[in-house]
Amino acid sequence: MMQRVLCFGEILLRLSPQANGGWIASQQMPVFIGGAELNVATALAKWQQPVTYVSAMPMHALATDICSHLTQQGIDVSKMIFTGNRIGTYYLPQGADLKNSGVIYDRAHSSFANLTVNDISWDDILKDVHWVHITAISPALNALAADVCIALVKAAKAKGLTVSLDLNYRSKLWQYGQQPNAVMPAIATYCDVIMGNVWSAHTMLQAPQPHIKDATNTAELLQVAEATAAYIYQHFPTCSYVANTYRFDTPEGGIRYSAVLHTKAQAYTSPVWSAVSVRDKAGSGDCFMGGLIYGIAQQHTPQHIIDFAASAAFGKLQEQGDTTQQNIATIEARWQQARAAVV
Repeated sequence: MMQRVLCFGEILLRLSPQANGGWIASQQMPVFIGGAELNVATALAKWQQPVTYVSAMPMHALATDICSHLTQQGIDVSKMIFTGNRIGTYYLPQGADLKNSGVIYDRAHSSFANLTVNDISWDDILKDVHWVHITAISPALNALAADVCIALVKAAKAKGLTVSLDLNYRSKLWQYGQQPNAVMPAIATYCDVIMGNVWSAHTMLQAPQPHIKDATNTAELLQVAEATAAYIYQHFPTCSYVANTYRFDTPEGGIRYSAVLHTKAQAYTSPVWSAVSVRDKAGSGDCFMGGLIYGIAQQHTPQHIIDFAASAAFGKLQEQGDTTQQNIATIEARWQQARAAVV
C-alpha cells in the first residue's frame, strides 16, 4: 500500500501583476491557487503519490471552485475545514522572488489564520494518513497557528506517523511578537525530515551561522551544510533526513542550483545546475520538498532521492505559476543526463 501524505497549511490566492504598473494598463492580473503546502500536494498528486490537503476556507463559491479544481488534480480535499470569512491572498510581481521585498501579503484574519486547536479533530484529520507535512510559514502567522502546528505534529508523532518540515522563512511574517527560534524548535522536535537551507536553519533552529566565501565552491557548500545537519541531528534526534538547498543568482542574471541530503551516516550531493534565466522562482523549494517526500516514501536510495528532488526544483524554475507540471520521466531524465555528463 502506498503511503498517504497529508499536507497542512494555508491556501492562498496569488495575484501576479505585471511589474512597473503593467497590470494597470492591461487591466488584468493572473491568479494562481497556491500556498507552500498545496504546491507540495500538487506535485505529489502529479507523481501519483496519494495525498490529502487540509486547509481552512469559508463556505462560499470560490471555495467550491477551488475544491473542485484540486479534486481534478488528484488531491483529496475531503478533510478540508470550512470556517471563517476569507481566503488569504498575496501579491507577487511577475518574476519576483517570495523571499524579497516585492511580496505583499493580505492574509490577516483569514479562515486559516483564525483556526484554533479546538477547531480540529486530530483523529479525524489523521485517519488513514502515513505522513504529515507542514512548513514554517504556518507558525509564522500568529500564536494560534503556531499552537495548531505544534498540536498537529504531536498528534502525528503519537500515532507513529512520519512528519516533515520545510523551514520556509518569510521575513514579512513573524510579526506577532515571537521570533522563529522561540517557536520552531518545539515543532522540529517531532520531525523526521527537515528541509530548508543553511540560513533558515540558523534563523529558526539556531544552527551555526553560515559563512560562504565562494558560492561556486562545492566543497565549501558541503562543509557548511554538514555543520547545519550535525547541529540538527544533535538537537533534534527524531530527525532522520536533513536536506539543504543552494540557489544563487549569477552576475549574468541566471541561477546556480544544487542540494545536499544528509542521513545520519552520510552526505549525498545533487548535480550542480545552471540556467541563464529564470521564468518563475515561486514554488521551487516546494517542488524540492515534494521530490524529497516522494523519494523517501518510494524507498529510493538517498542518492536517488536528492537527485530527483533537486532536478524537480531546478525544472520548476522554468515554469510559470506556483505548482509544477513536470512528470516523473522528465525529472528522472534531467538528473540522469547531468550524472552522465560528469562521468
